[in-house]
Amino acid sequence: MDSFAFVVHPVDPKRDVARKYPRLAKVLPTRLVHFLSCFWPPVRLSHVTGVRSEATGKRIEGWLLACPLTARQALKLPTWAVYNKITATGRLAQRLGAQILGLGAFMSVVGDAGVTVARRLGIPVTTGHSFTVATALEAVEAGARCKGVRLASSTAAVVGATGSIGRTCAELLAPMVSGLILVGCSESRLAQVQAQIEATEACRVRVSTLVGDIRKADLVISATSAARPIVWPEHLKQGAIVCDMALPPDISPRIAQERGDVLIIGGGVVDVPGEVDFGFDFGLAPGRAYACLAETMVLALDGRYESYSLGKRVRVEQVYEIAQLARKHGFRLSAVC
Repeated sequence: MDSFAFVVHPVDPKRDVARKYPRLAKVLPTRLVHFLSCFWPPVRLSHVTGVRSEATGKRIEGWLLACPLTARQALKLPTWAVYNKITATGRLAQRLGAQILGLGAFMSVVGDAGVTVARRLGIPVTTGHSFTVATALEAVEAGARCKGVRLASSTAAVVGATGSIGRTCAELLAPMVSGLILVGCSESRLAQVQAQIEATEACRVRVSTLVGDIRKADLVISATSAARPIVWPEHLKQGAIVCDMALPPDISPRIAQERGDVLIIGGGVVDVPGEVDFGFDFGLAPGRAYACLAETMVLALDGRYESYSLGKRVRVEQVYEIAQLARKHGFRLSAVC
């Protein structure tokens, strides 16, 4: 049977450690979880079964593996140390028999976004970013339909617009809306993205290094690697549609509590074909997965054992291709509203 493996890591240290080691999580303070994550070996979390293509009937199996670095440590440690941890987890995937490896959350963005890891391993690697972008755009369109918002006359904002996911989301959003606000940390990199989009004459584009400037946006996609919430209730326009693509989330939980007018879309969540059993609780409804994991499964179902979404740029043609393959095999965006 064809197979895959997917690498996750603790996003919320206490909560995520408790999913695998409930007793240990009760006694370990968070600061000690961060410290121990540097020394803990890769962990096999579960065996994934039941994924079945609607088009071909093909079944695949897989493994969820934990690279035991918290988001904080992934940002704090030298890049080479993080590469070593991810590579060790990839080698565990090879020993289990996986034919392709997917990288989730911070493991997919650290350093050169999978390029070095793929060179070190004997199996192909993907970050899942192409399908993540595809689902972000589909989710925004679905949210707009739910709220009766006309995209062509709307202003959209992309927070994290210079990152691999944010930049391609901005590029694909531009022809769909009347105005675009690009938010990021680097003025020079923002200017590059702005120039690229303005060259197509798709829409009006403005840039900012202040998250608060998204107040004028009807639609917001947030895709940063901030490791903490950066979008708060006061940042959002009345009736805004917000798609949070980040893990850990960019969107403060206060928004759901205080802003009943705002539609929050948990970005990149899809329904998996077949009767999938992940053997592990992601915090999602049964049968659902994040798009980055779904991309890995789509490639395995299609027999595409090649490194796919790698590096700091997501290619538009790959976004369209993986979306088509996902539809073919029966992956669908989970209900938005």
